[in-house]
Parts: sequence; C-alpha cells; structure tokens
Amino acid sequence: MTAPQFPPRLDGSGRRDRLMSTLVAVSAAYRRLAEFSARRRPPVQAVDRRLSLIVDAVRAEASDVMSLRLVRPDGSLPAWRPGAHLDLLLPSGAVRQYSLCSSPEDLSHYRIAVRRIGPASREVHALTAGTRVTVRGPRNAFPFVAAPAYHFVAGGIGITPILPMVHRAATLGADWRLVYTGRDLASMPFLDELPADRVWVRPDSEFGIPASGAELLKDLRADAAVYCCGPAPMITSVRMDLPRTNAVYFERFSPPPIVDGKPYRVELRRSGHTLDVPADRSTLDLVREVLPDVPYSCRQGFCGTCEVASADGGRVRICVDRGPAVLEL
Repeated sequence: MTAPQFPPRLDGSGRRDRLMSTLVAVSAAYRRLAEFSARRRPPVQAVDRRLSLIVDAVRAEASDVMSLRLVRPDGSLPAWRPGAHLDLLLPSGAVRQYSLCSSPEDLSHYRIAVRRIGPASREVHALTAGTRVTVRGPRNAFPFVAAPAYHFVAGGIGITPILPMVHRAATLGADWRLVYTGRDLASMPFLDELPADRVWVRPDSEFGIPASGAELLKDLRADAAVYCCGPAPMITSVRMDLPRTNAVYFERFSPPPIVDGKPYRVELRRSGHTLDVPADRSTLDLVREVLPDVPYSCRQGFCGTCEVASADGGRVRICVDRGPAVLEL
C-alpha cells in the first residue's frame, strides 16, 4: 500500500503537514457533495401570492370615502396583524396599497377604505358588490409592537391602519390615547367605531387651523410608542415636536418628496431598457412604466419590497435610492 502523501509544512522543516492535508481532503469532499446536491435539487418555483376576492359590500364611510368588504369564496383569508395592507390590482393595471381596517381576529373578510383623490381611487369607487378583484398580501410595513403605552395620531384616511391598533391596544388592556384630525367631521371615517373616552376628535373646521405637533402630542407619556399616519405635513410636525424619549412609527400616504434631485440614467440589464430618471421622480416610477409588475409597497425605503440586485453585487431600493445604476431587471 502506498503511504499517504501530505503537503509540506510551512515552517521550512521539510516535514509533511497531516492537519492541512485532512482539511484539504474534507474541503474537496464537501465541494463534491454540494455539487451532487445541487444537481438533485428541484428548481425553485415562483410563489403566487395573489388572492382572488369578491367585493361583498360597498359602503360610504365619510365624504368621498368608501369602504369595501372583500371575501374569499373558497374559505377563510390569510391572517394579518394591525398595520398590514393589501396591494389591490386594478382593472387599468394600476396597483395601489390600502391598509386593512377590519378586525385581524375575523378572517371571514377584509375591509379597506379609500378616499377618492385621483384616477386609481376613482377606479376603486366604481367597484360594485359582486365584482371580482385580485389582491396581493397582506404585508406589513407598519408593525404594531409591544410597548408600555401607546399614543396614536391619525389624519383623515390615516385612521385606517390605526383603527385595528386602537382595538388591539384596548384588548390588551394597554394605556392608550388617540388624537384624530381631519378637515371636518364629515370627512373623517369610522368615528362611530371609536371609543369616546380615550379619543380626541379634532377637526380643523372647529379650530380654524390644522393642529400643531405639540397639540397632537398633548398628554404624551414619556414611555409611550407614538403611531402616526396621515398627510406629510402632519407627520413632519409630530416628528419635530416629539420628545427624544419616545419611539415613533409612521406611515405616509405618498413617498417622501425628492429634495435637490438630479437626473440620472438607469439600465435594466435583463429586459434591455435604459431609463432617464428626471430630477423630481424616483427610479421606481420609471421602472413601473416599462415593468408594471415590479413589486413595491411602502415607497419610503424601509419595507424592502422594491429592493433589486444591481450588477455590481449590491442591492438598491428603487423607491428611494437615487443615482445611476445597472439593475438586474
């Protein structure tokens, strides 16, 4: 039998290194095993996360606000937690995100509420009972976390993700408070679903001006988590006046404004498109014009739904990351 051959030691002694030889052999065996396993591994199948639902009921909730009750004919719906939303695929091809505002404990239906403010929302308002719609989700970019106390701030239709959080906080027996603002009472949905003793309803029409951040944070506990959803100016005022002791979670209706933007070019390597992104738009805006099925959710950069691999090995969140790039799309 031939004696095993070991690589020479690195100390210059000329002797053979048994440990290094063993490591080399183990590494080679591992590579062969990995190659064999890869050959036998079945191809990855794409997961279809779309749900076909039926509009079970349509209801006017406030001025220009309509709610839709969505059901699944063949069974219960996927579970969700307060703060979650659905992607609603509209007949025109547009995709819009709407917060779930029903009860997470009742999976017989979903409820969303939509204010009529543009073409997509007008499509939603045109839907009638019995219409079949397609959604993706639920997904949650605005999670409700455990905290000693909660201070909720909602502006207008921003009550939709906050409403399930309020009910969850009440169920948990937590100390909570809600400040709910809007143009006027007629524009503010779900007033009849809120417990009056812990809610300050503050319509601008009764005060003459929108609420300041200090007003919205009145009686804030030092250890309370602040949840804020509504128009950008309201969120900005809350963040400016928020004490440093409090954690804040917020959700906008629209992406943050682009400040001092500059035009740039993006290449989509797989599809062969070259896009010139203007100074006041995002990469996502332009990508969706040529690839409408590209997923996105929060449009604020924190959920990661729109993250795409770049040719240099990095990752780009195309809703907020700006600059020239070659993307694997």
